[in-house]
Amino acid sequence: MNEKLTTLMDEYEKHIIGQTHNMKLMLSSILVGGHVLLEGVPGTGKTQMVRTLANLLGGDFKRIQFTPDLLPSDITGSMIYNMKEGTFETLKGPVFTNVLLADEINRTPAKTQAALLEAMEEKQLTIQGDTYHLPEPFFVVATQNPIESEGTYPLPEAQQDRFLFKLHIDFPEFDEEVTVLKQAVESLRSTPYSSPVMDLETFLSISREIEEVSIEASVYEYMMSIVRQTREADAIRYGASTRAGIAIARAAKAWAYLSSRGYVTPDDVKAVSIPALRHRIILAPHMELEGSTHDQVIQGLVGSVPVPR
Repeated sequence: MNEKLTTLMDEYEKHIIGQTHNMKLMLSSILVGGHVLLEGVPGTGKTQMVRTLANLLGGDFKRIQFTPDLLPSDITGSMIYNMKEGTFETLKGPVFTNVLLADEINRTPAKTQAALLEAMEEKQLTIQGDTYHLPEPFFVVATQNPIESEGTYPLPEAQQDRFLFKLHIDFPEFDEEVTVLKQAVESLRSTPYSSPVMDLETFLSISREIEEVSIEASVYEYMMSIVRQTREADAIRYGASTRAGIAIARAAKAWAYLSSRGYVTPDDVKAVSIPALRHRIILAPHMELEGSTHDQVIQGLVGSVPVPR
C-alpha cells in the first residue's frame, strides 16, 4: 500500500475508535469515486468519521442537515440578481466541495433527494442552463437513522443503488468506548481533528494507480456469479442489477490495493460483497418473517458460489 495511505489509516484509527473495517471500506469507496450510505443510531460518530477523513485528505468538507423544507436549490445553488452591478450571478451551493455529508437524507422529500443523487451520478450540475463540474474528488456520505420513521421519506431501492456501499455503524466494544469517552473529554482542550497527511493531487494520483489493479477473467466470472445468484435465490424477492457487479469490481480493486496487492483475489470480492449488495436486494417475505437479515442472506449466498482456483 502507498506510504501516504498507510499514514492516513494510522491517523484515522487514532481518531475513530472501533470502526477499522468500516473506515477501510469508506476509504476504498472514495478512492474509486463511489459514495456511501451510512446507517447508524445517533451518537455513534458518523459525522466525525466523515469530517476526519476529509481533513486527512486535505479536502474541503461541508455538511447539509436534511429537513422536510429543504429545497433542491439549497443543495445545488441558484442564480441571484446583483442590484449593484445589474447582472445575475451564480451562487453555488454546498454540493461544490470534496467531501459532503448529507445528514439524515431520509428526512427530505424525493425532489430534494433527487437533486443530490443527480450530482452524485453526473459529477456536474446545471444551474439556470449553465453546467458546472463538481470538484475532484467528489465524495458523498449520506446518513440515515434506522430507529425513527416518523416524518421521513425513505430512499427508494433504485436510488439507493447509486451508492457504492451501505455501511452499518454500531456501538464499539466496552474498552473502545472508554477510549472514545476519554478522547472526547480531552479534545475539549485540544484540536479534535487531525491535520492533513496528503494533498488532493497525491490522492488523485493514488486513485489512478488503483485503476491499474488487474482482475483475472475467472474473478470477473466469480463476481457476476454472485450477482446473478441474488436473482435466482428463493430467499431474495428482487436481486441486484449489473451495476452491483460493477460496484463489486471497483471496490475489490481498491480493497486489493489497500491490501498491498496489484491484483484482485476472491477474498477481496468477499470482503466488499456484503456492503455492496445489502442495499441492492429485497428479501422475500418469508425470510423477513423468519427474522433473517440482508447480511445473513448475502453471506450464505456468497458462500454457496464456487471460488475460482
